[in-house]
Amino acid sequence: MARQLASSTLDRLARKLQEEQERLEAIIEELETEREESRISESPSEHNADPENADGGSLAFEMQMDLSVEQNARELLNKVTHAQDRMEEGVYGICEVTGKPIPVMRLEALPYATTTVEAAEQV
Repeated sequence: MARQLASSTLDRLARKLQEEQERLEAIIEELETEREESRISESPSEHNADPENADGGSLAFEMQMDLSVEQNARELLNKVTHAQDRMEEGVYGICEVTGKPIPVMRLEALPYATTTVEAAEQV
């Protein structure tokens, strides 16, 4: 099913995707830099994430949170890239599940959306 979004709408959504891509890449780069700087500057005992002591437990929690944020950013970045690919292929705005048009309001809220709300709830 072909979807014809106005060129101004496509341009606006393409800019949103680009901005989101840049934001996510910056988050990932910052987390990688912090992790590397921490690894270089701290002694091996400071990296001991032993949950049996309070400092180790806090360190383990911080490390897990950073990894979780980075993983989420990478997953969102993959979705953004996928949406950009769909835009280049001319199928952006079409639900991957149902083949129906994704409402523009949904694309405005989540420019990387590839399904309608109804299809997303079924998955």
